[in-house]
Amino acid sequence: MVQPWYTKGETFMPSVQRRVSPNGKVSYRALVRLKGHKTKTATFIKRADAVTWAQETEIKVKQSKYFPDRLIESEKYTLTDLLNRYKSDVLPRKRDKKQIGLIEWWKVQLGNYKLKDLTPSLVTQYRDNLLRQTSNRTGKKRSPATVNRYLGLLSHACTIAIKEWQWMAVNPVIQISKPKEAQGRTRFLSDEERERLLLVCRSSKSTHLFTIVTLALSTGMRRGEILGLSWENVDLKNSRITLFRTKNGERRVVPLVGKAYDLIKNLYLKLEPENKGLLFPSPNNPKNSTCIRTAWHTAIKRAKIQNFRFHDLRHSTASYLAMNGASLLEIADILGHKTLQMVKRYSHLSEDHKAAVLEKMNRSIFR
Repeated sequence: MVQPWYTKGETFMPSVQRRVSPNGKVSYRALVRLKGHKTKTATFIKRADAVTWAQETEIKVKQSKYFPDRLIESEKYTLTDLLNRYKSDVLPRKRDKKQIGLIEWWKVQLGNYKLKDLTPSLVTQYRDNLLRQTSNRTGKKRSPATVNRYLGLLSHACTIAIKEWQWMAVNPVIQISKPKEAQGRTRFLSDEERERLLLVCRSSKSTHLFTIVTLALSTGMRRGEILGLSWENVDLKNSRITLFRTKNGERRVVPLVGKAYDLIKNLYLKLEPENKGLLFPSPNNPKNSTCIRTAWHTAIKRAKIQNFRFHDLRHSTASYLAMNGASLLEIADILGHKTLQMVKRYSHLSEDHKAAVLEKMNRSIFR
């Protein structure tokens, strides 16, 4: 029986056939077909070995047949060369500076490998190492989501090397499976928790904590987006904030309304003209954003709120939107998600609202 694992319609047709001999022994025959060329085959006792061979043979054939110039480049450069160029040319355009640590990890592990030798089986080995080993920073095993960030960084670097630099022909990362992630948190503030938190934040020693938390709840903006705001992002006349650089790389316009608008307007009116840089500058250096870590943890403790992080304010905004009738598409648009995948966790809240609306309608028409 043929068990293909390739995408149908590709020029390459790798597959694995299960064979049973007359004496009952099972073996697996791997085939890599290319039109106009002799089929390459090999037989293995284990199916996993057959799949690995087919994947790596496909890469070698593809490089030599269609991209001979890239094969030369992939023999010339190492993964360290690729990641160093990615760090200097690509990373400055991205907001997530935490990726530097991921880059350094891959350089230590696979940096000396030539690009031509980066195979799916090799990357799989280090994916499994990431899952097994503990993090030097936390002392705990890495979560599947963390491991996927490591794989995502390597995959994006390889994609850039293929599309823009012509250093590689194929991306070895896209052929391996990613660890399954747990469903995202949906922790959000109850009405009582929200009131307690805002009351505590209002009396905080931190000058900006109350405004920052209110802005987070009002808009669903991330902490980094809020702390990075400058007055050029704010348009009080049209009641909006424009984020020119976001996590997904796209510009986003955020409505500024209600209590959040009033707080930002008052903040603006109190400023001296020459100080209109960051909205929330550090008291020690106005060129840097203020740090609210200690003030935030103190506020959470004083408000007696358990298991709650600053990012959960964003979940709270999304949950409130769902419970007030916003569609998943509207929630995704407000939060700045490109797809609905990230907001599906709020669907049950939206459904509860729909049920309440239908129940109200039925009570009015069936008496």
